Amino acid sequence: MSTNVVTDSNAKTKTKVRMMAQIGMLAAISVVLMLFEIPLPFAPSFYEIDFSEVPILIGCFTMGPVAGVIIEFLKILLNFAINGTVTAGVGEIANFLIGCALVVPAAVIYKIKHTRKGAVIGMVTGTLFMTVVGCFLNAFILLPAYSKAFGMPMDALVGMGSAVNGNITSLTTFVLFAVAPFNLLKGILVSVIVFLIYKKISPVLRMNR
Repeated sequence: MSTNVVTDSNAKTKTKVRMMAQIGMLAAISVVLMLFEIPLPFAPSFYEIDFSEVPILIGCFTMGPVAGVIIEFLKILLNFAINGTVTAGVGEIANFLIGCALVVPAAVIYKIKHTRKGAVIGMVTGTLFMTVVGCFLNAFILLPAYSKAFGMPMDALVGMGSAVNGNITSLTTFVLFAVAPFNLLKGILVSVIVFLIYKKISPVLRMNR
């Protein structure tokens, strides 16, 4: 009996250590992916797509939504330590919340319906939720924070949007024609990549569990 208890304890410890290592690894990959940003023709230059949510979403599907939140937090923390901030941390908080808005709903739905269809439903839901959250945070927190951090009026930020997208004439249209499509596109691209590679990667992450 005691031998079984020790064995179970060792197995749980090994699993926890492995999970911590995987969380750290996925967070590190996410930080690296943040360095590769793609500019968009319909939005100002400070809106660039990166694929840092890909390893986070994979971690969510493999280890659950809590692990995904931890990976997202570590990504933001590491990036903050390496690159600093120009928004007194407001942009980093918004990035964290927007990232969680994608991966958490997707992971929760996938955990309930653990099938390919469940993963697709989860990623679609996460993409839509991220778009809504992203629009709200940009309109009321992120864009005002950028305006204050760079010492420019909000009209100047709107003007930067107008320069690349004629549909942008106000804060509302900025959100509708730049922020919303930006988040939709990012959610779709991240979801497609995860859909294509998850089944090949997940056995490695689940090994010895």
